[in-house]
Amino acid sequence: MADVLFDEMLSEAKEHFINGNYKIAEPLLNQMIMQNTRNPEVFQMLATISYDKGQFNKAIKTFKRALEIDPTYTDASVGLSIILNDLGRYDEGRKVFEEAQALLDKRKGASDPFLDEKLASKHEELADLYFQYKRYNESLEQLFKAQKLSSRKAEITMRITECFVKTGDLDRAVKDLKGLIREYPQFLPARMKLGVLFYNMNNLAEATEQWESILARDPGHGEAKRYLRMAQAAGITTLSY
Repeated sequence: MADVLFDEMLSEAKEHFINGNYKIAEPLLNQMIMQNTRNPEVFQMLATISYDKGQFNKAIKTFKRALEIDPTYTDASVGLSIILNDLGRYDEGRKVFEEAQALLDKRKGASDPFLDEKLASKHEELADLYFQYKRYNESLEQLFKAQKLSSRKAEITMRITECFVKTGDLDRAVKDLKGLIREYPQFLPARMKLGVLFYNMNNLAEATEQWESILARDPGHGEAKRYLRMAQAAGITTLSY
């Protein structure tokens, strides 16, 4: 009976937590803590609420408690990493998540596509954080890990090329986009991005080639038309779409 009541309380707390009703979720979660729960999700949700309230030390302590219960609980490791990064403790934040994943890799045997995608999304969250703080090399490191785990190769590769643009490695960005286009010829965002990259590098002829290739596949592509008009104004091409 107690287990049934606990499960109902947890379900109610999760619903309010997901909907952002932290004032209702928090006392329910604290009540479960008082029942000596060892459910890491309870601590993870409480830690997130503390973080939202600006109680960073309390959030760190609570995230760590979740990881003491389950060292492979990725939601807690990512949450803790984000707080540590916000506090400027970048290396410590990265280490927390990488240690959790290493333990998880040891625990799991055969590859689990669902788990791989979840891990990939966590790497992307960290990549976003590093990108926000202009730590592009660290962002690249996380995106490469996500790329290995995820089936969303094209989307992640696009983000990787943006990091290379930010670091000034335009040749690598061009190379990766060309490789992406070879692998996914109908993936028009890659052609669009490559065209814009060429345009910004003053390689207008190759930029035009990419945009014309887009319009051959999608004659109504507004962005490609707009850039082609810019090239036409520069006297590079004659717009025929």
